[in-house]
Amino acid sequence: MQITWKPAHVEPGENRSQLPDSVFAFPLQRKEPLTDAAHVRSAIARFAAVQHVDDHERSQAFANIKAAAGYYGVALQATSWHDLVA
Repeated sequence: MQITWKPAHVEPGENRSQLPDSVFAFPLQRKEPLTDAAHVRSAIARFAAVQHVDDHERSQAFANIKAAAGYYGVALQATSWHDLVA
């Protein structure tokens, strides 16, 4: 799956609408920003609650979360997006 996530410098209090699509786990829907370790952990915890996305989008989001987790040093036990919705 293609990773679309890219790290970006985000100023505290920066408006979400100003963030590039590439910082979101779900870039088409602009859901679950991955701007720091806390947001990566939140995206992992909320993954199953994201609505109106298909399996392809979940697969891409998992790849993005995995990349961001590695970048920010967040432990990710899941090996597939299916592990996060079980």
